[in-house]
Amino acid sequence: MAPYYKLALFISLFSFSITFAQDKFTLSGTVSEASSNETLIGVTIVIPELKTGVTTNEYGFYSITLPQGEYQVQISYLGFKEVQQTIVLSENKKLNFRLEESAEELEEVVVTEDVEKISIRKPQMSVNAMSAETIKKIPVILGEADVIKSILLLPGVTNAGEGASGFNVRGGAVDQNLILLDEATIFNSSHLFGFFSVFNPDAIKDLKLYKGGIPARYGGRVSSVLDIFQKEGNSKDFKVNGGIGAVASRLLLEGPIIKDKAAFLIGGRASYAHLFLPLFDVDNTAYFYDLNTKINFNLNDRNSIYLSGYFGRDVLGISESFVNTYGNAVGNFRWNHLFSDKLFSNLSLIYSDYYYGLKLDFVGFNWNSGIQNFNVKYDLKHYVNDKLQVNYGLNNIYYRFNPGKIEPSNSDSGIVEEQLIQKYANEFAAYIDVEHDLTDNLSINYGLRFSNFIRLGQDELNVYANNNPVDFDPDLLIYREANPLETRTSSRKESLATYNNFEPRFSLAYSLNESNSFKASYTRLAQYLHLLSNTSSPTPLDVWTPSGPFVKPQLLDQYAFGYFKELMEGDYSIETEFFYKDIQNRIDYIDGANLIANDAIEQVILNGEARAYGWEFLLKKNEGRFQGWLAYTLSKSEQRTPGRTLNETGINNGNWYNTPYDKTHDLSLYGSYQLNSKWSFNSNFVFQTGQPTNYPVGQYKFQGLSVPYYGARNEERLPTYHRLDLSANLNPDKNKNRKWQGEWVFSLYNVYNRRNAASINFSRNPDTRQNEAVRTSIFGIVPAVTYNFKF
Repeated sequence: MAPYYKLALFISLFSFSITFAQDKFTLSGTVSEASSNETLIGVTIVIPELKTGVTTNEYGFYSITLPQGEYQVQISYLGFKEVQQTIVLSENKKLNFRLEESAEELEEVVVTEDVEKISIRKPQMSVNAMSAETIKKIPVILGEADVIKSILLLPGVTNAGEGASGFNVRGGAVDQNLILLDEATIFNSSHLFGFFSVFNPDAIKDLKLYKGGIPARYGGRVSSVLDIFQKEGNSKDFKVNGGIGAVASRLLLEGPIIKDKAAFLIGGRASYAHLFLPLFDVDNTAYFYDLNTKINFNLNDRNSIYLSGYFGRDVLGISESFVNTYGNAVGNFRWNHLFSDKLFSNLSLIYSDYYYGLKLDFVGFNWNSGIQNFNVKYDLKHYVNDKLQVNYGLNNIYYRFNPGKIEPSNSDSGIVEEQLIQKYANEFAAYIDVEHDLTDNLSINYGLRFSNFIRLGQDELNVYANNNPVDFDPDLLIYREANPLETRTSSRKESLATYNNFEPRFSLAYSLNESNSFKASYTRLAQYLHLLSNTSSPTPLDVWTPSGPFVKPQLLDQYAFGYFKELMEGDYSIETEFFYKDIQNRIDYIDGANLIANDAIEQVILNGEARAYGWEFLLKKNEGRFQGWLAYTLSKSEQRTPGRTLNETGINNGNWYNTPYDKTHDLSLYGSYQLNSKWSFNSNFVFQTGQPTNYPVGQYKFQGLSVPYYGARNEERLPTYHRLDLSANLNPDKNKNRKWQGEWVFSLYNVYNRRNAASINFSRNPDTRQNEAVRTSIFGIVPAVTYNFKF
């Protein structure tokens, strides 16, 4: 525990020392939406005279310290009317701003020259933000607005294809993404094996994807952070909005509990396509449902509390003999406290649970598994002056892993109840993160995160010769599961393995002028949890396992360099970045590894390494009738596992091989056109290099059977993937002067009916008795109609 106390003491002393800033005055407050009192994240507050500014934090709070004087304050936020106000700063002043939504205008929006583009000057890079309104416009499968499908259009973000779960960032695996919903961890982001995401777009307030230059307050994953905040609820008026789609509908209610002081939000979503299956004499089922809730209460000017939750389930069944149920449940209690006009704090108590259940009547047993965590975190943000901000905090997560429990489905099944060995762990972290404007042209962000991971005792732990759970056969040149020498039991208070890591972060921005800047970053991250999956797209049955005596934590070093430019006074913007990632201790699997219901998973995995590098380009049109972006990524993602000794061959003979998520070329084009007040049109085009896979390279005869054999891992590729999607939004004129607002969305997914390959299998044609390749495609052209409403 000594490192904790030392780091906590350092943070306390540092905070105390920087409190005594120069004799200046502080302007602080919150920025919210006028119609609902919903606080706004990332609002820009600019002081043009001093060429300085600040943005609101995750709770709408801002603070900026300035010399005494009279200033013009400009507040701007996408989709809202700009506010300008003259202030005289002769003492500390609290000033709350209420922004009104912009009226729909078809003329080009003129950006005034006086407004400083401080995003160009900030050292934050490799970050993409997306509004809920943009997400709702992007055409997706079956017309359902989808967070995960939308971020796939960003540079550096892909997935394994249609019907694939999760997403991959800069050549990283799905389990290397930290997904947060109101600060709670989401372990599975997909409904129906990837056809939909678990995030209801109506309930989303803000979304940020960090691909690199990740702030020190985040940790635990080595690829990216997807940070999503739910709306807080309307504390002025009761509002309803929702939508009716081809396969699912949604409804969101929000309103005041105490007007202008407390509010609630509750939203539900469910699919119903399975209700029509009996009409076609199909005795199967496939549906999902989820629930978003939130309560906020503004106690006074310095204290606010929030209680938010999410619950979702998927149910997939084949008749009554096979029923698969899985989903997430999270809850978070948060307390915001303002110590002073410069020091903001947030305390969070978080619970997260991922459950997987399987009913198998035809074999006579039920199966369930999952992962739970309890997280306590405390974050502080100190606005020292207009040049210096400091973030620091602590968090502690306790994990319980249930790899699987088998229960008899009835007394006659003959199945004996069996619980696979449960695992326990504790992860502690402390961090400090500094944003520092050294000059008008040079800004830096530097921080340090200390993480400590303890694998706690469990009921049974195998002991192996030479502490090696995987044997190598030098004659057959293959890896095999080692036989344990014994099994020992340890109490929960014992430590089976302890890991400590210091994770420095550094980024800088050098601005040539108000519209051009160069940025660079270095990020060190440690990941202590691993998703065991040997498929290209994880399934709900895949099991999470913690680092321990035989599984080391993954360690990332990422370097990035970029150039950022705004054109035509911000109407257009260009972002281009180069990145290189090196990952130690990436899990790899021996040939023939069995991951399902394996109580000794250490016997089939080895620790290897991975690397990814590439170039990203993003051109955006930000203003006017036509808006959109062009995103292109050229990248490489590889891994290797060399032999542990000179006599071992390693995996794939110790050579580098393509990861399942390596995509050499990835091109996305998105466009949105506002024709008039009634009609708007949206489209996206996607082109990607085919996913790596394995094809047979030959065959041999064995006892009269033809047995295929394969070459190096992931040596081949599926055909190139591409498709075009279109949608049209109709907002009838009759809606303008009435409370009920309705909107029709007509969409076409995969307009030219491209049969993209989800897989290619090789088999013998029963008629010709010749071997042939069979392409499996999930979707052709898919039309859909959705009706959205609000009142």
